[in-house]
This record gives sequence, C-alpha cells and structure tokens, in this order.
Amino acid sequence: MTSGADKADTERAHVPDVLETLAQLPNDEVFTPPRLANAMLDILPEEVWTDPELKWLDPATKSGVFLREAYKRLMVGLADWQPEPQKRRAHVLREMLFGSAITTLSADIARRSVYQTKDATGASVVDPAIANWIVEFGDAAGNIEYTETDHTIGADGRCEICRAPEALVRDERETYAYAFNHGTYPTEEMNDVKFDVIVGNPPYQISAEGTNRTMPIYQQFVERAIEMDPKYVLMITPSRWFTGGLGLDDFRDKMINDRRLAKIVDNPKIFDCFPQAKIRGGVSYFLWDRDYDGDCEVSTRIDGSVVSTATRDLRRGHGVLVRDNRASTIIEKVLAKGHGSVEDWFFPQLAFNQTWRTNYRGHSEEPFDEGVPIIHNSGVGYVRAEDFERNAEVVDEWKVLLPMASSGDTSQDEAGRIVDIVLGEPIAVAPGSVCNQTYYVAGSFETAEESENYASYLATRFVRFLVLQRKSTQHITSERFRFVPALPMSEGWDDPKLYRHFDLSDGEIEHIEASIKPRTINLSLDSPIPESHLPGGRKYRPTGN
Repeated sequence: MTSGADKADTERAHVPDVLETLAQLPNDEVFTPPRLANAMLDILPEEVWTDPELKWLDPATKSGVFLREAYKRLMVGLADWQPEPQKRRAHVLREMLFGSAITTLSADIARRSVYQTKDATGASVVDPAIANWIVEFGDAAGNIEYTETDHTIGADGRCEICRAPEALVRDERETYAYAFNHGTYPTEEMNDVKFDVIVGNPPYQISAEGTNRTMPIYQQFVERAIEMDPKYVLMITPSRWFTGGLGLDDFRDKMINDRRLAKIVDNPKIFDCFPQAKIRGGVSYFLWDRDYDGDCEVSTRIDGSVVSTATRDLRRGHGVLVRDNRASTIIEKVLAKGHGSVEDWFFPQLAFNQTWRTNYRGHSEEPFDEGVPIIHNSGVGYVRAEDFERNAEVVDEWKVLLPMASSGDTSQDEAGRIVDIVLGEPIAVAPGSVCNQTYYVAGSFETAEESENYASYLATRFVRFLVLQRKSTQHITSERFRFVPALPMSEGWDDPKLYRHFDLSDGEIEHIEASIKPRTINLSLDSPIPESHLPGGRKYRPTGN
C-alpha cells in the first residue's frame, strides 16, 4: 500500500504533467504518450519493481517519460526495502535511472520531467513546495545527459556507423549523430555501470536532404541495446520490419531467430499509439529477455486493448514475422498441404529487357511490320524482336500480368483490421505481346484456359490474404507470394473451393472475407493487347497526359 508521503510525492511529481501535451506535438522525433509508456512497462516482469540493484537506461531520451513512469513504480515497489521516502527517492534517481538524450533540449525536458528541474544540482529550484524533495546531483546533468557526438563520414559520403548522409552535418544544426548507437554513450566515466533494463522509443529514421527517401535507424538502437547484454530490452519501433523496410533484412532475420524475444505487442492501427504521427504499418513494442529461450507471445493491441494473443515460433514465418495470429494458423494449414509456391512461377522484374522500366513506352506508338506490342501503364507501344535480352520464347505463350504497384495506404475497420485490395488487377493476355516494368509476368501457360484460371486464382480473397501477410508497401515482389500454393491451373479455383480444399473453419473464412475487398480481372484471351490499353480504354492515356 502506498504511504501518505508516497502519495504526496506522486502528486507533486505530476504538477504540472507536461508530457501529455508534448506527446501530441508534431515533431521529427515521436514523443511517447505516458499511457503508451505505461502499457510498455506493464509487460516487464513484476520483480523488476522490487529490485533496488537494477540499473535502468533510456538510450534515446526525449521527454523522459519512461524514466519518470519507472520512477513512480519503483517508489511504490521499493517501499518495503526503504520505508523513508526521501532516501528511497535519492536511491532511485541517483543509482537506478539513467538517460542518454538525443538533443540538448530533450535533455532539459527529460530532467524537468524526472527531477522537476532541468538543473540537477537543484540550484535553480525556487518553489518551496518541491524544494524539500528535490534530489541534488553533483552536476547539472545528473544521470540524464546529452553527449555531443560527431558522425564519421566515409569515402562514400555517409557515416560509417549509422549511414547518415554528409548533408546532415551542419554547424549549429541537429546532426542526428545519436550517442548511444555511435558508442559515445555510455561515456568513459560510466565504464563500471552495467545496465539491467534498457527501455525506450528510439528515433525511427534519418532523412537525406534533397531527397524523399529516408533510412530506418531504430534497428541500430535495438541491436546496440542487445549487444550490451542487459537482463531486458523493451523498445517500441515501427512494425514495418516484420516484412520489409530498407536495409532491414539482416535485422529481421536476427529478431525472428532470436529465441530470447519473449513478447511482441503489435499495434497495427495507424494513429492508435501516436495520434499526431502517421506511421504506415503501425508500431509494435517488444520484450527481449536475456534468460528466456522459447516461442514468442504475440499480441495485437487495438485502441489500448489487447484483442488477440498467441504464442508461436516466429521462425515458421519463412523469413517474415506474420503479425496476424489468425493468419498464422491459416498459413500453417496451407503449407501443410505441400503444394509448393507460385513464387516460382514469377519471372523477374524487367522480364524481357533491363532498360524497359516503368517510363519506357517502346520504340514506336504505332504498329510496324514485325513489331511486338509492349504493354505499359497507360497504353501500348511497339518494340523490335531483336531487342529482347531474355525470355523471348515467352512472347508466344499465354501470360498473366500483374501490376507491380497496388494499394498504398491500407484502410482499417473499427477493430483495426486491415481491409485491403492487396493486388492490382490481373491481366490474362493471348500470345504475342510483352510488358515493361509496370507489370510482372506472374506466370506463362500453354493454354488460354490455364491463363484464365490463374488470373481468377490471383484475384481470389484467399490468395490476396496470403500475399497480404508478406506485403509491407504498395509494391510487390515474387517473394510476397511465397505462401500462395502452386495449385494446378488445369482447373478453376474460387474462394469457396479453396476454403474447402484447405479445411478452413467458419471463423477463418470470416476473417479472410472481412479483410480483403473484391477484385476484378482483365481477360484478353483473344488478343495480345487488352482493350483496356487501347484508345478509348480505361487504362489508355495519350502521350503527354
């Protein structure tokens, strides 16, 4: 039970609570709302709150919310160990809680949140209401400091450690050289400090000035934290690493195969955790436990409540982390049938010529003798047969084309469930044409019937649901189809037939039907050029428009 002194202490620590306001401010670095910080702290073992020997670190302190909320819990949990509130307070703040701030301003904010003063010596405190409980340190930073750090720019113009571009290094500007992942924090003076719990919300990305492309950086904080071998690592990051993300393949592989990953709480609903930050794909937080060795408890959290939990072996996702627990059981049923995968049916991007990218329209807009039609995103052009670099034999086969890009931002229902169309419209075309990079050749066949059946198969909710489990952006690759079984296309397949073939339950069928929108197909079995791409067709756009 909390003592009267503890209660008064807690009340004083929250007057005023500026962190709720900070959590709503648009910022390049996402502030963590206190409720979210507490939801994260809830998945730590209860014993951490009663152990006075543990040392805690926030390696990317912004508002100080994790340290502040941990402080509150420790003040309650350690009451039996040290009944005197002021002595207990001094021990928690001086000996247990540490933070590496990402800027000088965030260091000031964090100290104000945790110590109630940005000057940890207490020299600037004038409010007598809090003066008696202020814990004084020997210097202004206390245990929450900003360590000035420089990038190490290599010959390629990028930082050798974090890969930030040289353009970010500006005098008197934020350089995004974070001390924790650059190895300048912990400082040399802290060589004897062994951290037991590392918790935080690291910066998510670095932008290259002058371009629209960003590089993820959160994985560097996670890897650095695990390398320090604490008892626990608790962090929140974008969930995009589950299936994709620029430069995240190695990180994903490490995480999926790390049997110390004890819990993941996935928050797929955009704006659910960070109301002012649009983080495509949602966010998730995880608990890494040094002494754990087993399957991972995966939970889905919507509007602050956990709606699904399952313990599973993440390695069974075949290179991705399947975020949907219901989907995971469906995938197990599909793979158990042993049909193989249509991934092997796909031709590579740029199936016919490496220079025929999305903006390539062909040598001519008008047909010519022995010219071969090339289908692109807004019509058709014509190329010479001698221009084929590979797969020339496929010209004379029936083919199914699939747009390389489909839906971008995925909508969600009230339950936070993704409701998506997943793939663009499949096009089944007669022999005699090719395509540029706008389309994948998803498969080629000897008969029109097989081509039609395959296009219809790709349009089923069942297939698109399986693709969704490996898809993280609007662009597709053949790898996204790894869960899609390679069924014989000599017969037609629709959703009811597929549900029966794979013994799906009523609940699993409902889950698929609720997640995937209807999808049309485009049949051009009597012509190598779809009507949709000819003048007057819905895909046709005159040059220059």
